[in-house]
Amino acid sequence: MILILQDNVHAGTPAFGTIMEYLSRRPGIETRVHEVKGAQQTLTEIYLIGDTAALDAEELAELTGVDRVVRVSREYRVLGRHQDDFRPSGFEYNGVDFDQDGFELFAGLCAVDTREHVDRTFAALAAQGLRCARMGAYKPRTSPYAFQGHGAACLPFVFESAGRHGIRVVAMEITHEKHIQEIHDALTAIGRPTGVMLQVGTRNTQNFELLKAIGRQQEFPVLFKRGFGITLEESLNAAEYLASEGNQRVVFCLRGVKTGLGDPHRNLVDFAHVPVVRRLTRMPVGIDPSHSVGRRDVGPDGIEDIHHAAVQGVIAGANLVLVDFHPAPAKALVDGPQALRLEELPLFVEDMQIAREAYLKRRAAHERARQADATSPVA
Repeated sequence: MILILQDNVHAGTPAFGTIMEYLSRRPGIETRVHEVKGAQQTLTEIYLIGDTAALDAEELAELTGVDRVVRVSREYRVLGRHQDDFRPSGFEYNGVDFDQDGFELFAGLCAVDTREHVDRTFAALAAQGLRCARMGAYKPRTSPYAFQGHGAACLPFVFESAGRHGIRVVAMEITHEKHIQEIHDALTAIGRPTGVMLQVGTRNTQNFELLKAIGRQQEFPVLFKRGFGITLEESLNAAEYLASEGNQRVVFCLRGVKTGLGDPHRNLVDFAHVPVVRRLTRMPVGIDPSHSVGRRDVGPDGIEDIHHAAVQGVIAGANLVLVDFHPAPAKALVDGPQALRLEELPLFVEDMQIAREAYLKRRAAHERARQADATSPVA
């Protein structure tokens, strides 16, 4: 059960104290307080854990300072979408809105290699009017001998170049708690020219101590990738670790699941789950067609499989696309075979715009049909 407090009620106010005192007298009930920071205001939510079935929701709603009561219907209580739950489905970060109505394209290098490639990539994104990017400094690899990324050494020139080209948000995977501080220090040292969205890769989906550490910090939002070898429900519960520690600014990213049934693609594309995640949770939903498909094959229609997979997700309502681009894929140190060339970026952007417009037209058509059904006389 969740108590959503009125916007003027928070820790330290008399009403908050009265509510907490009331809850302390309820046996078997534990409380966890979260502050949800929006663009205009900060709301306080109290999560009740334990035997909440015995609580009277109407009685709780009558308490001074309580705006409304939401009964939790899913295990992922913070990020889940519950019955009669009208909490917002997104957040704002560094001037960019991330929610279930928006759409952003994060294109860029899977792994940073050279300054020149970083700068050329950001320049190409800016020329297309894009304001977000992906850029990997820390790379977990299957082989211990493979390139692991330049790490903290590349952060200053990556962030400087992003700011110079007007890139507002850079998605960057981290693999260790110390990377959070390294990113913070690098941004601070050069005057915060851009913003960073911490990325949890599929290998760390169940690294619960890392998830807790990322969740405890409030500075950076999170792009959380689905685990490639676990169920969707398990991945959603893993994302809940972030929110349970206090960071609710989470985007859930589908990236394909590991199974031989996906051959010849790198993974079995799971973008049919876009509407499922949107229905079960309040998180914006992203897709990663590069790591789903993993190769630049072209169909008989002249369209690359990566384009087709991306369109499948966008036309199903995806709010974010994470895709690999590189100035010279043959020279890429990580995942070169799946990276699209920068010259192809204008076409990719156009293709995604076509798919997004198709989704909006589909949504409008279904809304008209619902309205017609609601006003038609009952036979």
